Amino acid sequence: MVKATLLKKASRVGAFFVSICLVSPAQAFCPLVGDLAPQRVARVVDGDTLRLTDGRSVRLIGINAPERARDGRPAEPFAEAARKRLQALVAAGEGRIGLRLGRQPRDHYGRTLAHVYDRQGQNLEAQLLAEGLGYRVAFEPATGLERCQREAERAAREERIGLWQQARVVGPFDLRRGGFALVGGRVEKVQRNRGGLWIEMDGPLVLRVEPKLLRHFDAAALQRLAGQTIEARGWVIDRSRRGGVKPGQARWMLSLTHEAMLEVMP
Repeated sequence: MVKATLLKKASRVGAFFVSICLVSPAQAFCPLVGDLAPQRVARVVDGDTLRLTDGRSVRLIGINAPERARDGRPAEPFAEAARKRLQALVAAGEGRIGLRLGRQPRDHYGRTLAHVYDRQGQNLEAQLLAEGLGYRVAFEPATGLERCQREAERAAREERIGLWQQARVVGPFDLRRGGFALVGGRVEKVQRNRGGLWIEMDGPLVLRVEPKLLRHFDAAALQRLAGQTIEARGWVIDRSRRGGVKPGQARWMLSLTHEAMLEVMP
């Protein structure tokens, strides 16, 4: 049900975004943002990437949409639905969006990292997450929307809409290939060395926090995870493809990029 919300008008005359609007529950998770310069979109690449008319490729911060078909792999469920929904959200603003750049301006592919907003100042990542059209992700340095985007995803997950109709948490023994995954299980051991902090799971999986990211985590809390059941998300890599795995090492590794990528289960 749509709820009318009266908000203060943007102070600058002729501002691109206005702040009097109807806000649906899905759109109300993250704060509205005003006075963002309009950017024109040339095309929507997929559910989390846009191409602007100035040539920039923009990767939306906070969401990982299902992968479209590529390199011989079939499309993941809801990949096309996510792309079409983002396309519709952009079209509703006549092809114009607002960008709030991340603290890290670009990713390793050279794409601009930004939170994306519609003409009413509503965060598009939260909208997609609330509709079950992507997984929440977080990286350091933090951007401040991690909590509200988590709530948006949680709403979709509880209602089992979109990809949450099929998405499931896999155990370490269920891993078959690299890529993004939600993994759950019991922590066997936690240790720290020059390579970072390592969370060894019950099974062929280890979670890693790089040394440069440890200052963003509660290291003492991580050390107490042994014996607890957790859920982690991120990109799993197959270490056996990198020259083999030493005896006693887990085949699979998932790097934690933000504390929000790990949750302790009740």
